[in-house]
Amino acid sequence: MSQHPAVTFRSARVGAAAVLALALGTLSPAAADVAPRNQPGDAVQTALNELVGGGEFPGALAAVRERDGRSRNYTAGVGDLATRAKVPVNGQVRIASITKTFTAAVVLQLAGEGKVELDAPVEKYLPHVVRGSGNDGRLITVRQLLQHTSGLPEHGRAIAGTFFESQHRYFEPRELADLALTQKPLFAAGKGWSYSNTGYVLLGLMVQKVTGRPIGVEITDRIITPLGLRDTYWPGAGEQKIRGAHPSAYKSKTGKPGGEPVDVSEMDPSRGWAAGQLVSTPRDLNRFLSALLGGKLLKPAMLEQMKRTVSVPGALEGWGYGLGLTKTPLSCGGLAWGHTGDVGGYSTRSGAIEGGRSATVTATAESLTADGDKQLTAALDTVLCAEK
Repeated sequence: MSQHPAVTFRSARVGAAAVLALALGTLSPAAADVAPRNQPGDAVQTALNELVGGGEFPGALAAVRERDGRSRNYTAGVGDLATRAKVPVNGQVRIASITKTFTAAVVLQLAGEGKVELDAPVEKYLPHVVRGSGNDGRLITVRQLLQHTSGLPEHGRAIAGTFFESQHRYFEPRELADLALTQKPLFAAGKGWSYSNTGYVLLGLMVQKVTGRPIGVEITDRIITPLGLRDTYWPGAGEQKIRGAHPSAYKSKTGKPGGEPVDVSEMDPSRGWAAGQLVSTPRDLNRFLSALLGGKLLKPAMLEQMKRTVSVPGALEGWGYGLGLTKTPLSCGGLAWGHTGDVGGYSTRSGAIEGGRSATVTATAESLTADGDKQLTAALDTVLCAEK
């Protein structure tokens, strides 16, 4: 495990990538976007070239958004190992655990509307749902679900077989929760920290119970449509293909470093659901993060709650996890806010600096080594710290 903890959607474990972050505030029209940058000497392009040059990632794409709303796009490597096609500029990717920030934003909007209490027990919103093997929704709060301090076990560990055996299987959200609850809690609620996709599945179920609408519809109506995130969408039930231009995603056939890369772009994302189902692009993620940290989505009191972090055992000094949001120190000084996401063959790091740039970097393979994780972390750090 590397020096940074991962906050990712992986079916059965937490990886070792750093979570770098977000905070900016202005929106800009698409006309402000400029052509891809592939110029020698450009620090961002150099970082992407090094990322794919390490041999673990076939391709990479990135977008940088400046404080004034201008956006620049980058690509490196190949988008398809079979055809050698280029990586599409601002291509769509599965953003995996960055979905959690969207889900958390909806929960905090509901809290701001007086429909959800952050320190109320989960039992209040999901009566008799969190039961089994010592897990008890009467003892777990909404805040603890958001902050990964609930002690709930991972549903992925109870899914039989390998990723490839369930790649095209559809899971109902309640089924995911029930799978998790066949296992004992990791610790008493509030007495530790452990990354929990299960917690965010329960948050999705809670949003549906409170609003009477599907979580995907709530995310779309409250975030995607108002912000004009034209390339971001919640896949429909059973939808396995990515709708727009996208680089192929690769996963090791053996599940170990050096295994034959298998194209897993087509898969059923339901095992992530409210913890990891969304599809988006680097530019859309930057716009979302800018709006979120700029106060466009949450009331000030709720944004303050979101940024109230707890320390995580083994993390670097200054690193912390809030409510679906992380903070981490940058090499150039200051803090970044954001999240990461890894699923199948996409590894995404998205973040922003307070009052400065926001950026997203995606590599087209699941990182399986500490060096790969470090490369991804370093790439986003470079992008956020680089001069214009």
